[in-house]
Amino acid sequence: MRSKGAFVLVLLGALTAYYVYSPIPNNIEERWKLMLTDSFFKTLSHLAELSEQVGLLDFWRVMMFITFAERVVTVSDERVQVAEEIFDGVEVIVYQPTQQEETGELRRAIIYLHGGGWCLGSSRMGPYDLLARHMVTELNAVIVSVEYRLAPAYHFPAQFEDVYRVLKYFLHVEVLKGYHINPERIAVSGDSAGGNLAAAVAQQLQKDPQQHVQLKAQALIYPVLQALDLNTPSYQQNQYMPILPRTLMVRFWSEYFTSDKSFFRAMMANRHNNHESAALLKFVNWSSYLPDSYRQTYNYSAPPVVIRKSPMHSISPHHSLADPRASPLLVPDTMLRFLPKAYVLTCEYDVLRDDGLMYVTRLRNAGVDVTHEHYPDGFHGALMLTMWPTDFDIGHRMVDNYVKWLKQNL
Repeated sequence: MRSKGAFVLVLLGALTAYYVYSPIPNNIEERWKLMLTDSFFKTLSHLAELSEQVGLLDFWRVMMFITFAERVVTVSDERVQVAEEIFDGVEVIVYQPTQQEETGELRRAIIYLHGGGWCLGSSRMGPYDLLARHMVTELNAVIVSVEYRLAPAYHFPAQFEDVYRVLKYFLHVEVLKGYHINPERIAVSGDSAGGNLAAAVAQQLQKDPQQHVQLKAQALIYPVLQALDLNTPSYQQNQYMPILPRTLMVRFWSEYFTSDKSFFRAMMANRHNNHESAALLKFVNWSSYLPDSYRQTYNYSAPPVVIRKSPMHSISPHHSLADPRASPLLVPDTMLRFLPKAYVLTCEYDVLRDDGLMYVTRLRNAGVDVTHEHYPDGFHGALMLTMWPTDFDIGHRMVDNYVKWLKQNL
């Protein structure tokens, strides 16, 4: 009996060590807290995979537990007025100061787009609600948080279309007047997949000749910006890092385009490019756009081009790969030069680091005013880890620096 008990204890210890311990770099603060946080995500991901394999629930329905677990009731308080609205058929949550400034000064406005890989997340999650309230009070701003549709129920370009419709609706002069907004102090912002959508709609807006009110700024927080090369140095260096390992990010990309598992397998092998997307690989060539210090010892090898039979309709994932509305890094320099000033936040320990770095390089080469804030000890998702029990010091620093930039530049 004692030997059986000892075996059970050893087994439990091994399982605990497997799920809790992660090889986290020493310069990351609060390492054990990050390990414990990641163990939750890791366990949920494994349960989601098991559930899908045995035919109970698909992977994303299980993963949505994260979104539901962090949901809060968005209500007004003494400083912030909160209202759920519909902008051109899309649900939004509008946060604004309870009282108008005595000076009558018009307010700033920020359209904020939540992260979650286009498959998860909600404006109603506690960290997003907290961030919106903080921006309202610190910036005397109106925050429009968008509840765009999610995959797998809705694939690309549904998410982009929802956000763009909200942006166009909000920029009508009558709407801006109703919220007492200065039309020259409006920004779009988002984190992760939300940063992707923010960059994409900023590009789309400046191409519209009928659009009179333009954005003053775009603030992109560890944005995902390209799907052509999923083997950049940061994808290799951080493939097993907490919160967003390479497998999960590739799964997000694949599901954004299609639920076809063969496409996911092709993306995992970085063998998903076709002739249409191959012509655009020059825009994501990290050997040209990454600073030397980030290339390290990695050698560039262009992703292979695979010839495969593909449906010819416009929503085929192989067509979507080459669409800059999905991958904002794919636009030529001539379309970058007229974009609004940008704030780009990147983290060293993030598979998406190089997406942000390449965009910074390309924007600067095109003459755009860019503020690049890189966190050598940062990891993906940190900005949203500001509430108990996942309350990280680096998350608060990121929020403070992000809001400070908005205060100075918007």
